[in-house]
Amino acid sequence: MSAKEKSGHAIVLGASIGGLLAARVLSESYAKVTIFDRDALPTDGVTGRKGVPQGDHTHGLLARGRQVLEELFPGFAADMTAAGAVPVDVQGDVVWINGGHRLAAKHTGLAGLGVTRIGLEAYVRRRVIALPGVQLLARHEAVGLIANADRTRVVGARVLPVGGDTELRLAADLVVDATGRGNRGPSWLAELGYDKPAEEHVDSKTVYVSRAYRRTPGQLGFTAAVISPSPELPIGGVVVPVEGDRWMLTLIGVGEGGVLPADPDAYAQFARRLAGDELYQLLSTCEPAGPAVRLRLPVSVRRRYEHLTRLPEGLVSFADAVCSFNPAYGQGMTVAAAEAIVLRDCLRQGGAGLPKRFYAAASKVIDVPWDIAVGADLAYPEVEGVRTGKGNFLNGYVARLHRAAATHPEVGLAFLAVANLMSPPQRLFSPGVLARVLWSGRTRKARPTLVAQPTPVTQA
Repeated sequence: MSAKEKSGHAIVLGASIGGLLAARVLSESYAKVTIFDRDALPTDGVTGRKGVPQGDHTHGLLARGRQVLEELFPGFAADMTAAGAVPVDVQGDVVWINGGHRLAAKHTGLAGLGVTRIGLEAYVRRRVIALPGVQLLARHEAVGLIANADRTRVVGARVLPVGGDTELRLAADLVVDATGRGNRGPSWLAELGYDKPAEEHVDSKTVYVSRAYRRTPGQLGFTAAVISPSPELPIGGVVVPVEGDRWMLTLIGVGEGGVLPADPDAYAQFARRLAGDELYQLLSTCEPAGPAVRLRLPVSVRRRYEHLTRLPEGLVSFADAVCSFNPAYGQGMTVAAAEAIVLRDCLRQGGAGLPKRFYAAASKVIDVPWDIAVGADLAYPEVEGVRTGKGNFLNGYVARLHRAAATHPEVGLAFLAVANLMSPPQRLFSPGVLARVLWSGRTRKARPTLVAQPTPVTQA
């Protein structure tokens, strides 16, 4: 399919970030793109919705995610900043404490963005539905697929208007399943006579509690902070500046040792136990700007579509429908953005064999963030999963890397570049990084500092 010629009809099931980004790249190849979602979709950039229960919690748009959205929606960062989102240098403006070690701050140009999930989704949705040939129909639930006579190709989708009793049968040249982590894609495949993909599950046993607070520039000595939990201290937190002159703050507890307080009045004392006092400062100083919201994080699931030998043409599962991550690592939206680039590139190669090409290429995008998140989760003894020699080695190496990053900014930059999907994992083992990691491990093995003074950085 030529990038210059547009024809045919593509259907996207799901209008969350993943579905919207899929629709954006499909609009380059298809004359008509129709998006369906079962929710009523707010347009104010403030109101959440039932289909995105995590929308009220802190989200991270990693550097790669910001880069892709700027490519797909020129002016993205400037528009979001004008609407109140906060640009951040990921290493220079963010306090990082990993395993009790404070990462050395340095401005590197690794660019992130402080923004709410609700505000980001509303912006992307506005840009997508403004594209020629794109239509979004809310309150329409996907209920199944339509296949040709020999079931070798999906040729459409069945959609039921919410509250109605007559389903719509819509023809399409391509159907993209972006219905999220709870999708029925594997069952739909089975109904057509295909094997379901193998699945990997990891329950991080993590609980969130999030709340917005009023933000005054210059009030605190930091722009954003990430204090990661660890097996030694299974509590943590993250705070990000967002639109509306607010902080979005999330406290994190893992397993039985990371029980979060039920009473918001106890949050400050809880934060006082963290391996850094940034969140305690905020909770002791800033006024709440909304209610506290609690969430038990869902199980992470990876569906191995790339291992299937038989797949129908005309159907692609996308974003969380393929792999849903532990939200604590802030990877989901950025991986969806990277998958959108993969889908665009695969479409430019033509329609024949699209599903297999897409899954093979998308799996390479997913591998790194999945290994990072699952490896970190499996460091906790109570988290169930398959532990391998490779995983144990990487966890041990990363622990030493965090120690080295406290004194060597270039080591911290390598870690953040990989975590932000801007560099391949091999960068962590480059000669300069490896030498500093090994030297730091030999010269001192101090215990992590559980309470440390903040390093002042540029205030948002």
